[in-house]
Amino acid sequence: MNIHEHQAKQLLKKYGASVPKGVFAFTVEELIEKAKELKTEKFVLKAQIHAGGRGKAGGVKIVDTIDELESSAKELLGKKLITHQTSPDGKEVKRLYVEESSNIQKEFYLSCLVDRASSKIAFISSNQGGMDIEEVAISSPEKIITTKVELKEEISDDDCESIIKIFDLNGNPKNEAILLIKSIYKMFVSVDASMIEINPLILTNEDKVVCLDAKVNFDDNGLFRHPEIKGLRDLNEENPEEIEASNHDLSYIKLDGNIGCMVNGAGLAMATMDIIKLYGEEPANFLDVGGGASKEKVSAALKIILSDKNVKGILINIFGGIMRCDVLAQGVVDAAKQIDINIPIVVRLAGTNFKEGKEILDNSGLKLISANNLDDAALKIVEAIK
Repeated sequence: MNIHEHQAKQLLKKYGASVPKGVFAFTVEELIEKAKELKTEKFVLKAQIHAGGRGKAGGVKIVDTIDELESSAKELLGKKLITHQTSPDGKEVKRLYVEESSNIQKEFYLSCLVDRASSKIAFISSNQGGMDIEEVAISSPEKIITTKVELKEEISDDDCESIIKIFDLNGNPKNEAILLIKSIYKMFVSVDASMIEINPLILTNEDKVVCLDAKVNFDDNGLFRHPEIKGLRDLNEENPEEIEASNHDLSYIKLDGNIGCMVNGAGLAMATMDIIKLYGEEPANFLDVGGGASKEKVSAALKIILSDKNVKGILINIFGGIMRCDVLAQGVVDAAKQIDINIPIVVRLAGTNFKEGKEILDNSGLKLISANNLDDAALKIVEAIK
């Protein structure tokens, strides 16, 4: 789950990190009234959407007066921002955030995330803040360091020193940076975050270490422990199909292709997507119905796939283990009776009760294309949509 910048900064502040003073609002009138409380020479106005690259898309503006702030806010609210992290349609700005300006001396990059390969928490730090870290990694990899930390109650001073070494700070700024690392670590573990990114982290002219921007992601599986975090969810920023899928406990991510996929198991789903690309087409989604899906869950999954107008065909790839092929087949038939399906569907069944499942599909009256294996299934769905 993602949250907005202003929410991320409030969390960081709660755990002891330094952030600029700011206010957010859903209307221009409310924003201007709140902004009058800020004591600053300049106002920094920021669109609040779940996507990076806002500055390049015109979503961040620096203004001198309240009147300029009001004019810029009216221009920005309701505008669709298109960045490298949005779809081609962009995202509509439905809330605004304004904060006090900062006198920037240096910019850094800092993030931490779960490193699943080592079962540790990885801190990534760089003295090249404010830039796309991916570009820095390609052009100047020596300017990025990664420090992997064992999961403990507290992070050690030695680990903190290693993380901030590349910042080349001394005196009070160095002490502040160490305290910041400890705050971020505590927050990361306490709220079941999967990523915290500060870009840029700045050193001000007053020698203060401040989080100028913030992005926080959470592990969905840990949200049941944090109702206060779950309450920060903004459904306006999420895909409607993904919201519907989450209501049925389905793992679904919408993509830009034209072949819908229904698969059981994340690994098999990835392989299915790969082989679709191998044959020259693009998957329209990632969808894992899980190992023990009911026919109701399967039916819901098929409806979600079909709600995507870009889908020209569907590939159902089920390897029955815990998931029984006859249950899957009945779910597909039940969904088909409620929806007018006029696109080709290729089905590959293997494993538990696949013969029973095939009989259900064969006797359903649906126009289905049967496949013998994954390679055969991918080839047939690509041919079918042509």
